[in-house]
Amino acid sequence: MADSKVETIARLAQWKIDSFGPTNPYKRSDPFKIGIWNWYLQLSVEKNRVVYIRLFPEPSRVSKEQPPLARFVIRVSTSAFNRRPYVSPIHERLLRSCDDFACPIDINFQGRFVIDVEFLDLKICPINGGEGSSIWPSDGLMQSQASQSTLRCLSRMLDDSIHADVTINSSDGSLQAHKAILSASSPVFLSMFQHDLKEKESSTIDIEDMTSESCMALLSYLYGTISQEDFWRHRLALLSAANKYDIVDLKDTCEESLLEDINSGNVLERLQEAWLYQLDKLKKGCLMYLLDFGKIYDVGEEMNDFFRLADRDLVVEMFQELLAVWKPT
Repeated sequence: MADSKVETIARLAQWKIDSFGPTNPYKRSDPFKIGIWNWYLQLSVEKNRVVYIRLFPEPSRVSKEQPPLARFVIRVSTSAFNRRPYVSPIHERLLRSCDDFACPIDINFQGRFVIDVEFLDLKICPINGGEGSSIWPSDGLMQSQASQSTLRCLSRMLDDSIHADVTINSSDGSLQAHKAILSASSPVFLSMFQHDLKEKESSTIDIEDMTSESCMALLSYLYGTISQEDFWRHRLALLSAANKYDIVDLKDTCEESLLEDINSGNVLERLQEAWLYQLDKLKKGCLMYLLDFGKIYDVGEEMNDFFRLADRDLVVEMFQELLAVWKPT
């Protein structure tokens, strides 16, 4: 029948019905496809002469093994003069059969009318429970996919030196990079290329206090492709570079990382790094580890060298903290 066909576009299904009433109180649409499922719409007059709309997937292996969790809105409009359309609230249902969803419609269905079903989301519901996964890319997923694509491009630019326009000379080698990436990551690099400095004229940057491996780790971070292992191995060198070139996010990341694995073997070194680079969180963490937790007794042999070599102001602050902790109550 002509009025059993459902037209679809994007996430909208539309069923135009030519006639429905007491003489024809039941209609069922042809199957239509939205997502990975075939669907049916069904219209019927049931108990107490109430009209119900049902939406359900076609019985199949797909709907059995991957039942849909649908989020949708139904809109019904009639040809009757001055009749306002019915718009349902947003429904969210797990749909397996025609018994899973029935929407009563408080409207007089004499003559022609149109049923629109707008699918807001469709998720595959795991048979064994758990949260369903949407079949349609969300904004977050699209953003993630775009970010991954961008990172792949940046990785190729770095690894293959695609249109590289600056040379970085390290203590034991040289690397190729891009002025635009460096300038966007660091105000210091930006200033180098904006003003008539030797870096701009020669298109070279001398970073002689870093090895080529550490420089590559720095570039990998700036290009968004650094691995956790490389970051961990070079984080002290990265911290120094972040401080030198005013790369704030890298400096914060290094501080958080160094704070995570303080122990008796590195706490004094970390304390000096915190003082040198003005890392307040790391400094407080080291002092708390030594004084509040009493680990100062575990580093007794190293304390002499620390007091001899550390900055005088740091030693004074440490003694003040020590006195505060040991102050009688």
